[in-house]
Amino acid sequence: MAGQFLLNLFITLLWVLLKDETGLHLHTIVTGFIIGSFITLTMRRFFGGQFYLIRVFAMVKLVLIFISETLQSSVVVIKHVVSPKITIEPGIFTYKTILTSDWEVTTLSLLLTLTPGSVVMEINEAGDVLYVHAMDIKRYKGDLESSLKRFEKAIMEVTR
Repeated sequence: MAGQFLLNLFITLLWVLLKDETGLHLHTIVTGFIIGSFITLTMRRFFGGQFYLIRVFAMVKLVLIFISETLQSSVVVIKHVVSPKITIEPGIFTYKTILTSDWEVTTLSLLLTLTPGSVVMEINEAGDVLYVHAMDIKRYKGDLESSLKRFEKAIMEVTR
């Protein structure tokens, strides 16, 4: 992946230098980067991996999923905070993850902890079970599990 990116930057630099313009223009750099991306895409079989922009798009998708989940859970928490009578039942549940590496499990835990209304309290010794504290376990356990599944899928797209 790093080799593909460096080749793309080199092609971009060559494009800018061979364009023979008096100044450095943004449209020239963008055009060179796009041309470099197409050249790198056609040469990806020599690098022995998937095209690097696929992983970049997967990272952007993961960030967008996180923003979406954060906004949705923020609305739920705000509704509970401003309601005149708070009727929540906090609780702890376990979630068995399909992620295998420490980096993936840590990322999943951090993303869920940063989402309002839930906290990953602990991870078991094997690293495959998360102990999650939910603000209202009866109403939102299913929503949290679906969020965890979305995060897992997006994290696997980035790392594998």
